[in-house]
Amino acid sequence: MEASREFERGQAVVTPADRAEPAERPASTRSEPVWFERFTLNQRIQHVALFTTFTLLVLTGFPLKYPDVDALNTILILSGGVRGARILHRAAAAIMLLDFFYHNIYLSSLLLRGRVRRQEMFLLLPGPKDARDLLQNLRYFLGFSAERPCFDRFSYVEKFDYWAVYWGIFIMGGSGVILWFPEFWSQFFELDIIRIAYVAHSDEALLAFLAITCWHMYNVHLNPRTFPMNRVWYTGRLTREEMLLHHPAQYERLQEPHSRAGSRTSPPGLERKESS
Repeated sequence: MEASREFERGQAVVTPADRAEPAERPASTRSEPVWFERFTLNQRIQHVALFTTFTLLVLTGFPLKYPDVDALNTILILSGGVRGARILHRAAAAIMLLDFFYHNIYLSSLLLRGRVRRQEMFLLLPGPKDARDLLQNLRYFLGFSAERPCFDRFSYVEKFDYWAVYWGIFIMGGSGVILWFPEFWSQFFELDIIRIAYVAHSDEALLAFLAITCWHMYNVHLNPRTFPMNRVWYTGRLTREEMLLHHPAQYERLQEPHSRAGSRTSPPGLERKESS
């Protein structure tokens, strides 16, 4: 599956017409954009499974948390009452946990099979550059600088999104399993563990909902640069202009091999994506 390997290295999709010299290209293709593939189909499916189960968990969980809210009571009725909402909630939770386990197996498999270099995986980890980018972004937003941060493959915003979900699933999943089987866990722990699990599950759910609606939705979809929606979640690709706007440091890294090779037949840092 060469296509997946190229994506993991941040390569782009280039058609044979794109490889030709400008004068040799057909008129119908000269203005076509070069696409950088950001997410594989596998990763997009994982993301769809995550946000659909999260949405279902919110719709079936909050009516149980806030039974006095009329609008939520309507959702509860549509869910089949308390019993129906609990069944849907647990089914969605099980699918989300399976998606989480699969994601970890998927990442491990990529590393073990050499489908992605460890240095590229480390780009997901927070580092000193993220702190510098955050400060530079604040200076830019406050008008003290005319330059935006030069983000790499993952900005500090995207890293926060990723690791917040990672950390949140441990809390939500762990407390949810305890609440799902209280009789079993009460054999090993005091009754207080059930109360603690309820508070942790309930409060983390509210925190996750606010983080998604206020932080993630704005930064990804409602931001003026991407409004009304960033289509990369289902297309999996970015144009050259979007790469330069959102991930200029990554684009510069992709240019380096091309610059050293001195090639004149293909755009910088681009390789053809073969069909898999």
